[in-house]
Amino acid sequence: MTSRLYPNIIITGTPGCGKTSHCESLVESLNDELRSHFQHLEISKVARERGCIDGFDQERDSSIVDEDKLVDSLEPDLREGGKIIDWHCCDVFPERLIDLVVVVTCDNSVLFDRLSQRGYPDSKITENIDCEIMQVILQEAKDSYAPEIVIELSSEDLETMDDNVERIIQWINSWRENNPDGASNELD
Repeated sequence: MTSRLYPNIIITGTPGCGKTSHCESLVESLNDELRSHFQHLEISKVARERGCIDGFDQERDSSIVDEDKLVDSLEPDLREGGKIIDWHCCDVFPERLIDLVVVVTCDNSVLFDRLSQRGYPDSKITENIDCEIMQVILQEAKDSYAPEIVIELSSEDLETMDDNVERIIQWINSWRENNPDGASNELD
């Protein structure tokens, strides 16, 4: 049986809600000892680097990821632990290898402004705001993982992001105290 000494965390949410900013801030905010054991995995980049792109969706202006190939590629990394997964999708990652799922949400007017600043076309802005309104990603997380590991954190500004990052760091410290020998990578 193998175990990981550091938790794997998914930070997910609708595009524009602040996933990547949260991940980057989290890594920067960890103390030196912890920082050396954590790695931010921006999944869109990882998928390209590891040859897990299946095509391109012209309508959505985004790559199509071969999720099975991606997960197979990532399994050894996740078994090591200490991965901070940054992607708009969370249900593809095996529950046995995930310790916390953070769904970052934000007010629709803030989301609209962020997506507009990125130059998204109106159709893509509307699709993402509808996704946020319907809480699609939050529901996906709740349907895919044990309720006790899924949390929703709102992110409208730098202050709330800083508070969220501090909360995640406190969770990491508690996880390590509660799992001094690590967590199993196998199914119970």
